[in-house]
Amino acid sequence: MKKLILKYHFFVLGLIGFVLNSCNTRFRVWVGTDNEQKIYNLTYGDHKKQKMDVFLPSDYAKDAPVVLIVHGGAWTLGKKEHMIQVQKMLFKNNIPSINMNYRLVSKSKKITYRQQLEDIQSVIAKFNELAGKAELQPDNYIILGESSGGHLALLYGYQHPDQIKKIISLSGPTDFYSPDYLSSFYSKYSSPTIQKMIGEKFHRQDLSEEFRKASPIYNVSPVPTLFFQGTTDFLVNRKQGLALDSVLTAQNIPHRFIYMKRTGHVPRFFSKKKRDSIIYPNILEWIIR
Repeated sequence: MKKLILKYHFFVLGLIGFVLNSCNTRFRVWVGTDNEQKIYNLTYGDHKKQKMDVFLPSDYAKDAPVVLIVHGGAWTLGKKEHMIQVQKMLFKNNIPSINMNYRLVSKSKKITYRQQLEDIQSVIAKFNELAGKAELQPDNYIILGESSGGHLALLYGYQHPDQIKKIISLSGPTDFYSPDYLSSFYSKYSSPTIQKMIGEKFHRQDLSEEFRKASPIYNVSPVPTLFFQGTTDFLVNRKQGLALDSVLTAQNIPHRFIYMKRTGHVPRFFSKKKRDSIIYPNILEWIIR
């Protein structure tokens, strides 16, 4: 017990430097029974969006991975609070986690998905500095994202296998470049959003290589991947999940594809039954396996 108290004491002390540099008055630390902690609105950068919530349960193994949660919102909207139920579920199951905000895509501010990937890198760099104080290991993360956050999780995870041990994507898009995507009706209504996220014009007959670089299926690496897709998802076409499944299977990369019948976009929000019987159990099993 003394060791546990010291662990959390020194972790909070390690936060002080960041707090002193933050003008966010909403920063707060909640300490519960057995010294479990929830740290809200911890600053990881200078932008007002660069905040994260860190949840530390009362007890976990030193080699436990930290789950880094990335919200959705078509890259231009959303906030970490939309993922709070996922973070609470992880906390209840004794899994440490980080729930992050990030800079939102803006043409006028020249923010694209690249800056959002940089924000994920910044969160990891900040927490790596504190990991030892919480008796956790640096560069030992599972990244979990939903919708556009699922795209960012897939892309960052495949590009950083040294940091990311596993990936979890909930209804994330995977392909903005292949002939199958370009010939689909999905590309017709998604391309305005995609070109804003990438920062390049969508020329169907002469598509920039940047759309390939932004597509997870062209960036895969041997990071074990769990991903969910609904058969009636009209915001992220069902073929996006099928395409990733084909690529991972062809390259013999460990993965699990949960293809949910009669299910639309982000079913975690709309179906408590599917959330509790399919989505959360598979997430937990993937984390602890």
